[in-house]
Amino acid sequence: MAKKAKEVKFTKEELESIQNIRTKASQIFFNLGQLHIERRNVNLDLDTREEQTEAQHDALVAEEKELYKGLNSKYGEGTLDPNTGTFIPNKDK
Repeated sequence: MAKKAKEVKFTKEELESIQNIRTKASQIFFNLGQLHIERRNVNLDLDTREEQTEAQHDALVAEEKELYKGLNSKYGEGTLDPNTGTFIPNKDK
């Protein structure tokens, strides 16, 4: 039969050191969890803002196409000088 190992008592200081490390580890894991949640919320906010901006861009592109379609219908194909507001129609070939 195997001999039973002799029990050893840790000192009060050793037990306090172990408890201190456990407390610090617990706080670190809590902080990491909080950071993860905050990062997730920030990313969600960024994702939402990105989606909204992309939707705004898509709406602007549609508005631009509609404007150019109307202008082309009214004036034909050509070039606009934005500085002078002068439209120069393309020459018919």
